[in-house]
Amino acid sequence: MDYLQQIQKGIDHIEEHLDDSIPLAQVASAAGISQWHFQRIFKALTNETLKAYIRSRRLANSLDKLSTTDDRIIDIAISAGFESQESFTRAFKKNFTMTPNEYRKLGNKHLFLKKVQLDAAYLRHINNSISLTPVIETRKKCQLVGMKTCFYGVDSEKNNLAEKLPSLWDNFLDRISEISDIIPDIGYGIIQQNQHKAGQLEYYAAVEVSRIDTLPEHMLSIEMPESTYATFSHKGKVENINNTVNYIYSNWLLQSGMTHTYGADLEIYGPDYHPCSDESLIHYAIPVARMT
Repeated sequence: MDYLQQIQKGIDHIEEHLDDSIPLAQVASAAGISQWHFQRIFKALTNETLKAYIRSRRLANSLDKLSTTDDRIIDIAISAGFESQESFTRAFKKNFTMTPNEYRKLGNKHLFLKKVQLDAAYLRHINNSISLTPVIETRKKCQLVGMKTCFYGVDSEKNNLAEKLPSLWDNFLDRISEISDIIPDIGYGIIQQNQHKAGQLEYYAAVEVSRIDTLPEHMLSIEMPESTYATFSHKGKVENINNTVNYIYSNWLLQSGMTHTYGADLEIYGPDYHPCSDESLIHYAIPVARMT
């Protein structure tokens, strides 16, 4: 089964349970993909978070009930996941510019949610700033030392990436001289799912070392196993890297014949990285295996 089929299974699960509570982990489980990767691929494909999509589908389902049933508005509100008729009315009016009662009085009609818009910046980015075909390479086992934070990514409505990651790198770079036996001219950002808190990610700012005698205070050792990676070049400022990651997950991975192993993704910062330059070059790598 390919990724598009798996995403469709998750969407089908949502459609079958619009009148029920729909935990995000349950949707990912129905698709047979980890929650982080389902949310990441879904966001890349739709430019909408999974949580927002579920909310909009349940709200759209309420349109049908208002026009085709005599159910009480409070019952429709609760089945759509709202705690009260008042909160349902506020959300309904925000999306459809009328109250549920006004909508019901219109009789036979069709209303549509806003049409998805193409992101021009994303289209420019994939044409000019990404290596569309990755290098498939095996990276040997290595030892890293770094600092960690936990955050919510762009696939979450709690997204706090811009708050968490720059401050982590600032703190880490201020203390990098405390690390012994560094392999020079390269740094790593390591991104993986938090195993203890669904929907949250772990990020490590790190450098590779040839050995570890002692660890500086509040730093961690990270052992990266030997793995096969698809490695993409990202040209431009690091704040635009989400466009590169969107391309990887929504375009390349879906037609590559490969599957993500659910290991850690890597940001790789070499000597061509210049934080304020449009000519800066970094690499983004995802661990992959051939589909069987």
